[in-house]
Amino acid sequence: MFRAPRFWWLPHPTLPARLLQPFGALYGAITLGRMRQPGADIGTPVLCVGNFVAGGAGKTPTAIALAGLLARRGEAPFVLMRGYGGRLAGPVEVDPERHVAADVGDEPMLMARHARTVIARDRLAGARLARGLGASVILMDDGLQNPALAKRLKLAVVDGASGAGNGLCLPAGPLRAPLAQQIEAVDAVIVIGEGEPGARIAMLAQACGKPVLTARLKADEAAAERLRGRSVVALSGIGRPEKFAATLREVGASIAAERTFADHHAYTPADVASVLAEADRIAAPIATTEKDWTKLAALWPAAAAERVAVVPVRLVFGEPERVEALLAGPSGPAGAAQPQQGRLG
Repeated sequence: MFRAPRFWWLPHPTLPARLLQPFGALYGAITLGRMRQPGADIGTPVLCVGNFVAGGAGKTPTAIALAGLLARRGEAPFVLMRGYGGRLAGPVEVDPERHVAADVGDEPMLMARHARTVIARDRLAGARLARGLGASVILMDDGLQNPALAKRLKLAVVDGASGAGNGLCLPAGPLRAPLAQQIEAVDAVIVIGEGEPGARIAMLAQACGKPVLTARLKADEAAAERLRGRSVVALSGIGRPEKFAATLREVGASIAAERTFADHHAYTPADVASVLAEADRIAAPIATTEKDWTKLAALWPAAAAERVAVVPVRLVFGEPERVEALLAGPSGPAGAAQPQQGRLG
């Protein structure tokens, strides 16, 4: 699996980034062209939760939180995901009792514990399956740059600590397309956590007249209590492992050792044995993310179950009433729906 180069996330382009910049300009232009293509309207509102960059920005916790808000409004939300890292092309509804991460991907396995979830390489086919299963609104987790579906509401999630990195497009930097044009294409920006990089994007979005919402990731209290005051081995295979390290420090844990893998890493028994050996060596428990545990659980020795702490996180909006207003407003999934499109009408 791909691991983002460190120079992507530096505040200014370095020499390697400058050398790759012409390729980034071409990639960004192609992506912008795709973003401007009209998508298919399947008759059910589509809300897209995407990001401006490659890598983790908090899309999945945001989609989980929005699915909960929509369900409380009486909707039947389905989450649509690509199923990255899974062997099934779909479209198929994820069943946590029948599927494993190798089938459908780690993030869909996590998502399916919170909302009904469909994976599909072909987003249009996936949306049609969700509609046929009773979706009144479809939440696309990722896909902001994918033109397959017409989107009623487009939200971009930004990591406050990393923002847009060095400001260049792939492969010179983390952006999928030029930032200013991507901001123009979305309906609102959600900045998760604090930091100057996220604040800069918030200022740009506000200058474009786009609403900026704030949010933070909150660790599960039971997991936090178990780790508070302890030294741990931090084990993760996510887009930005430093975010997990920051979460552990926020709950009062200190990091004695860190084992990081590429995002969506397919763990092996050897990986597990190696991490357990390191934890033995320094006499520390192991802390890992809920996403990683979707793959690690099947490999973890039963005799070592007490040595690992899974740390779920949930998204907390700074002003939930603004999010509710966005969902119910004219551009939201409820705002312009027709009666035949489901309960949103």
